[in-house]
Amino acid sequence: MGALDEIVTWSATTLSRRIHAREVSCHEVMSAYLAHIDAANPQLNALVSRLAPEALLAEARTADHELAAGRSRGWLHGIPQAIKDLSDVQGLPTVQGSPLCIHHRADADSLMVERMRAAGAIVIGKSNTPEFGLGSHTYNPVFGATRNAHAPTRTAGGSSGGAAAALAMRLLPVADGSDMMGSLRNPAAFNQVLGLRPSFGRVPGAAPEAFGQQLATNGPMGRSVEDVARLLAVQAGYDRRAPLSLGEPLLPAGQDPAAALERDGDDLRIAWLGDWSGHLALEPGVLTLCEAALQRLEAGGCRIEPAALPYSAEAQWQSWTTLRHWAVCGSLGGYYADPDSRRQLKPEAQWEVARGLTLSAQDIHDANVRRSELYRAWCALFEQVDYVAMPSAQVFPFALDTPWPETIDGRSMDTYHRWMEVVVPASLAGLPAISVPAGVDARGLPMGLQLIGAPRDDWGLLQLARLYERISGELAPMPAALNG
Repeated sequence: MGALDEIVTWSATTLSRRIHAREVSCHEVMSAYLAHIDAANPQLNALVSRLAPEALLAEARTADHELAAGRSRGWLHGIPQAIKDLSDVQGLPTVQGSPLCIHHRADADSLMVERMRAAGAIVIGKSNTPEFGLGSHTYNPVFGATRNAHAPTRTAGGSSGGAAAALAMRLLPVADGSDMMGSLRNPAAFNQVLGLRPSFGRVPGAAPEAFGQQLATNGPMGRSVEDVARLLAVQAGYDRRAPLSLGEPLLPAGQDPAAALERDGDDLRIAWLGDWSGHLALEPGVLTLCEAALQRLEAGGCRIEPAALPYSAEAQWQSWTTLRHWAVCGSLGGYYADPDSRRQLKPEAQWEVARGLTLSAQDIHDANVRRSELYRAWCALFEQVDYVAMPSAQVFPFALDTPWPETIDGRSMDTYHRWMEVVVPASLAGLPAISVPAGVDARGLPMGLQLIGAPRDDWGLLQLARLYERISGELAPMPAALNG
């Protein structure tokens, strides 16, 4: 790999400012990114379904002409973006990592992509994902596996693994992702970037089933808190096509996001849940790194208070797996019903659908009752503390050829996703949660610290993450492959 162009090292905020100041052209930016992607992506395998360079450079020239005429579309004007391959981009394939979808081309942008394009983003292709987004390891039979940006023999996590690895490797300045069971948080932890799962309804999606599920959400990823906050502001907001979307502003109108992110930590109370009083299996070293990371917030004035999980872990897991079976069965049941297409589903997808087909209406009702109890229990916890912290993942990035960890520290995992249990509470309760880099172990393997806010406190959570960043310094280091 040749010398790295300075352009691709800039934060998205810096890139946007310099584009709008006409210090660098959109054409120069696109040229730098395409050259770097050509050099780094073949080994990383983070970006797929790329558009032709000639078309992208023409789009960049158009963006330059618009700026010359005094028109900016928004914060992302002229900035290259690759959309996670679970979201539709007009004219591009939405493969979702499955051979069943290789011929599908989207005839319209998803709601989130509409907003990002309206803010000026130039879509260059897609970011890789596991088959139908199932599992926190980005590999599939169509495009293959995405490598970890910092440990190339290991997983990038998932399902936003392509986005996280691309961000870390400077193939993108900022990225979108989605999160059902940690898919914005696990890969962020594994690649030393930031991933925010917003509150339910904050980033709407026009899903076929608009009322019942509410397990998954789109959200932002970045290498700095300000970048994450600015992308969230683009993605967020009410849309009548998403009846449960939030209309309240992220921050008061007219406030500068950078200034509004600054706060001190005096008297902020953070509950540390650790390994849930021994319930969670954690790889040795995870707790040590996360507790050391928490000490930075303590140094910034926060009070760290050990706490217990506020709701039964067993009841939580039962609710989660029931509702997840129901969701996956609803989306993939048609493929499962046809024996030919069923054979092309990975075993984990078949298992989810088969379990979903056994559920009764009473099962689903009971799971939602438990979910409601969990939500109220977490609200009660937030009467006592301001934020909650726990690890973002239960293991460090594992070998690329391992489908999923079957054991953790001698404890067997009874499902393909039990090793991701630590991310479930925020997903079930619809709470905002962000993974911030916690550091690396003696092997150089990354881990993240998960910070969780009260319902709809997305901006307060970003302020806490910014405090952590200000104390820690730059959070997203350059991968070793780029330092040579």
